[in-house]
Parts: sequence; structure tokens; C-alpha cells
Amino acid sequence: MRKRRAEKRFIKPDPKYNDVLVAKFINYMMWDGKKTTARKLVYSSLDLLEQKTKKPALEVFKKAVSNVQPYVEVRSRRVGGATYQVPMEVRAERRIALAFRWLRNYSRDRKDKTMTLRLAAELMAAANGEGSSVKKKDDVHRMAEANKAFAHFKW
Repeated sequence: MRKRRAEKRFIKPDPKYNDVLVAKFINYMMWDGKKTTARKLVYSSLDLLEQKTKKPALEVFKKAVSNVQPYVEVRSRRVGGATYQVPMEVRAERRIALAFRWLRNYSRDRKDKTMTLRLAAELMAAANGEGSSVKKKDDVHRMAEANKAFAHFKW
């Protein structure tokens, strides 16, 4: 290795819910450094979620994130000229990163009118164990299950 590994940055919890996970999600939702806009979007979605589910928004949000997190994924590995899809466990940080990415991307793809409604709908669906982001997790798990035969190529 040429340089030392990058230091892990620790981010401060968000002002409203005082939670690091929400602060990270706000950063994921941010476009072009517009954090205030991202914050408004996430907070209004969580408020909407709280109104619809009659449960604390933070609880529903955490349930949604945990339902979307993948535990195994396939990674390409070249062995003697052939490329195998090797199933591997996902690190905790990557698990959260993938969950956030899927929630963001699939909520953007929804057909609701505003982004607030789209995000709220995707989070609610994920909390109930349905929706596109949960389907993506299931697909990743299915792929890993199908390639279990190559698990001995782990490195």
C-alpha cells in the first residue's frame, strides 16, 4: 500500500432526533451540498410517517433500515481464468450504506408527487417488509444463496 488507510470520520447526531443514523441518512439524501434542503426533506418525511403509522418516527425509520440491510452479498473473484460470484458476509458499515443507498434510489424512482411523499412511502413499505428496497435485499440474498457452491473461494 502506498498510503495509510483513511481515518474513520465520526459524524454528530442530528439536531431533532439526536440520532447518528438519521444524521447519516440526511447526508445520503443530500444533493450538491444542500444539507438544509435534505434535512427538511427527511424530517418532513419522518413527520408524515409518524402521522400515518401512529408510532414514533425514529422507531419506524430504524425498523425500515434494518429490514433493508443485506447480510450476505456476492463479490466477483477470479480463479484461474474464470470469474466466480463468491458469497460473502457484509460488514456492518457497508450494510448500512447499502440500505441507505437503496432506500434513497428506490424512493426517487417512486411515482408519488413530492420527494417527501416518496421517501415516506418507501420507508413505510420497508418497515412493513415490502417495497422495492426490501425486494433488492431479497434479490441480493437469493443471489448469494444460489452461488453458495463457490463459498470455498473466499479470501
